Amino acid sequence: MRKMTLLSLAFTAFSALATVATGQSGQFSPAVIVNDAVVTRYEMDQRVRFLQLLRAPGDPATEAEKGLIDDRLRMQAAEQAGVTVSDEQIEAGMAEFAGRANLDTEQFLQAIGQGGVAPESFRDFVTAGLAWRDVIRARFAPRVSITEAEIDRAMSVAAQRGSGPRVLLSEIILPLTPANQLDQRDLADELAGSVGSEAAFAQAARQHSAAPSRENGGQLGWIPLTNLPPQARQVLLQMGNGQVSPPINVGNAIAIFRLRGLQQGGEIAPSSVTVDYAQYLIPGGRTAEALSEAERVRGEVDTCDDLYRVARGKPAEQLLRDTRALSAVPADIATELARLDDNESSVALTRGNALVFLMLCERSATLAQGTDPTIPVTAAASDLPEGTPVIDPDLGYGRGPGRAQIREELVNARLAGLAEGYLAELRANAIIVTP
Repeated sequence: MRKMTLLSLAFTAFSALATVATGQSGQFSPAVIVNDAVVTRYEMDQRVRFLQLLRAPGDPATEAEKGLIDDRLRMQAAEQAGVTVSDEQIEAGMAEFAGRANLDTEQFLQAIGQGGVAPESFRDFVTAGLAWRDVIRARFAPRVSITEAEIDRAMSVAAQRGSGPRVLLSEIILPLTPANQLDQRDLADELAGSVGSEAAFAQAARQHSAAPSRENGGQLGWIPLTNLPPQARQVLLQMGNGQVSPPINVGNAIAIFRLRGLQQGGEIAPSSVTVDYAQYLIPGGRTAEALSEAERVRGEVDTCDDLYRVARGKPAEQLLRDTRALSAVPADIATELARLDDNESSVALTRGNALVFLMLCERSATLAQGTDPTIPVTAAASDLPEGTPVIDPDLGYGRGPGRAQIREELVNARLAGLAEGYLAELRANAIIVTP
């Protein structure tokens, strides 16, 4: 009887082990084969869970299969191109993705772990994306050329730059150089965890930020969300009022933001429009000679900057250039500017005995509310604490996105289109088998 009991127990244990082994075998069996590269059922399950946690649109099972097939194709393309991704790049990519949820990497891994997603699955997801980005840049970036005219159009009110959601922010901008980047990253991590209150954030901005806003404790008025780089927009849209962002890499600087308000926005309000315009005064009023001179000037200039060449050697008061909120522009000038596009001119007005050659330099809607663009940005004062950086007028987002940011956005948009076409080509040429 005892032997029977032991045999029964042994059989039961063996059956349990066999069940586990069968389950594991099924879990790691092929779900899809992409050019001889296997996607396991475990990977499918992990991706489904991950998409559900992210609340991604579409059917999770369908999107998981499509995403994993594409990831295999991306990694195969990277291997063929000799592209590899370093551990440092992967760690940075994981941190950037986690930052979109206003979490650091460890917090993000804990959050997805509670939903059953392993750290390795997240790491594989990030690695495929980084490798693909490098493949696309190596393959297509040399072919992408963005003209100054394209940048002008993208920054214009006509392109609706300045429409959509608006945010009320405080900012700390830490400039990066090859010599200081490690120290600045450590400082950014320290600040992001210690400046939760408005007073603490303002003090840190005055001491550490290189943006013009630091003179106001880092505070900006309402600005369009599109003033910010895409990676910053994604983070801010996940934040609540009073929250401080993790450090965000914005090219040549690290940014930390404190969200003070969010408006859904919509069309550009007239009160948000700022105009940069020039008046070149031609003696003679509306005489034939003055009108002839105006036509000569029009033929010589393409932009407002060209007027400085025309006015060389003339009295300084003959060329006037202003940047103002549209509501602060004299009514007759505002009426004429309303008829012009950027870099167009008018000779409908006179001032005393002078004909006004009026030129619209730029019409924009990105200036922070309450900012006076006529006030120059000053350098750091001598009584500031040692180590306070000199203000860099090109940093910060109160005066709108810079041309470098717009160029990068246009390049990335162009590359995204090329990447989608290349991936579709790889998909069409692949041998994809579902066992």
